[in-house]
Amino acid sequence: MYIQPLVLSGGSGSRLWPMSREHYPKQLLALAGDNTMLQSTLLRLEGLQGHLAGADVVLAPLIVCNEEHRFLVAEQLRQMSIKPAAIILEPVGRNTAPALMLGALAAAGHGPSSAGQDPVLLVMPADHIIQDTVAFQKAVVEGAALAEQGRLVTFGIVPNRAETGYGYIRQGAVIKSGACQIAAFVEKPDAARAESYLASGQYLWNSGIFMVKASVWMRELAQFQPAMVHACQAAYQQGKNDHDFYRVDKTAFTECPSDSIDYAVMEKLTPDNAAQTAEKTAVVPLDAGWSDVGAWAALWDVSDKDAHGNVMRGDVFSHQTQNTLLIAEHRFVACVGVDNLIVVETSDAVLVVHKDQAQDVKKIVSHLKNSQRSEHLLHRKVYRPWGSYDGIDGGERFQVKRIVVNPGATLSLQMHHHRAEHWIVVRGTARVTCGDNVFLLTENQSTYIPIGEKHRLENPGAIPLELIEVQSGAYLGEDDIVRFQDTYGRN
Repeated sequence: MYIQPLVLSGGSGSRLWPMSREHYPKQLLALAGDNTMLQSTLLRLEGLQGHLAGADVVLAPLIVCNEEHRFLVAEQLRQMSIKPAAIILEPVGRNTAPALMLGALAAAGHGPSSAGQDPVLLVMPADHIIQDTVAFQKAVVEGAALAEQGRLVTFGIVPNRAETGYGYIRQGAVIKSGACQIAAFVEKPDAARAESYLASGQYLWNSGIFMVKASVWMRELAQFQPAMVHACQAAYQQGKNDHDFYRVDKTAFTECPSDSIDYAVMEKLTPDNAAQTAEKTAVVPLDAGWSDVGAWAALWDVSDKDAHGNVMRGDVFSHQTQNTLLIAEHRFVACVGVDNLIVVETSDAVLVVHKDQAQDVKKIVSHLKNSQRSEHLLHRKVYRPWGSYDGIDGGERFQVKRIVVNPGATLSLQMHHHRAEHWIVVRGTARVTCGDNVFLLTENQSTYIPIGEKHRLENPGAIPLELIEVQSGAYLGEDDIVRFQDTYGRN
């Protein structure tokens, strides 16, 4: 048996604003330790091979992510020295069922990136916390055996409270070792119903983690969602390799219906909907300190707390404060005489919300979108494949950025129609192309890039290049870039 980890790194994590942004979502953040949630998901696979039979193999992971996040994902894998089987890029979000279909095609021999096998896919969202890795891996081994038999397997979290924020799974007939058929998927309940679910012992939280053979998923999805299968097959087969990524065809994938794994297939195989197919499913109980960190209150739940129930990170101070999450990224933040609050400070926004209303943070994101503001999209500091830039000041017809270029990295050869740029080097060495001239700048030296001039910035040195860029002109948007050559395929 081959087990193919498939990590789904989509979603925007809007309930974790202001740290999570559309172009830098929660799975790319280190919310519960030194590693990001994506990195922690991949680390969860370490040691899994040791729990398997001698002939079974855990393959290199497949990653499915939004193309906007591709360089961030690749860099986080590089930091861990993990070489994935492929990083498959979605040009638009279409929920988890199409993402799983793309992974199944890659794993089962239906495209240029395929391994030509029919492995058991271990489908893991990249934005979950699991505190007990050993318990998780033992459950995966149990799930793999059921999936190898042709079942569609999910993992049900053993509930420890009457939670109204999760969907539930009602367990059916016992299969073996605690695993059961799935009797029904249940929507998020109200408080009274959640209490009854907890008391009955028959219900588990729906984790969104699955195991299924690639061929089984493609077969079942074709039965219930033929248009989705057709669109994914066309998008994958018409895709192409792009450096370290596999880019599916945008036109074909945009035509794909959007749906989750549960709604597209799993719920249709429960007895309520298809009495003859109950034996196709299985749910494996999982008691491993799981959380989907769907809101700030959930992060407070799983974090270490002080004697007053506070979770504090960064340059913070509290007095007569209880049961509060207090995070400061850039400035000193103090709380006095408060209880049950979420306080999160970033470089361009501050969130204060009562813990009981943490789910409503998404309404702030909706307001920002409707107001055509940018704080839901980007942080002040923006990461690029060559490094980063931080917008430190701005006004009418000017803005100032602090730019960091990684050693050996090169920006595109480009020009701007509406702005000129002044560059002042504060650390390292810059190789500058400006028109037909190529020259070096070192600390405290500067240069000027006129409007309409082709130019390029490179770091030929062994340390990061840091410079201050002052832009001036009638229009200063990031879309005023004409690229002529680009190392990262962004022409």
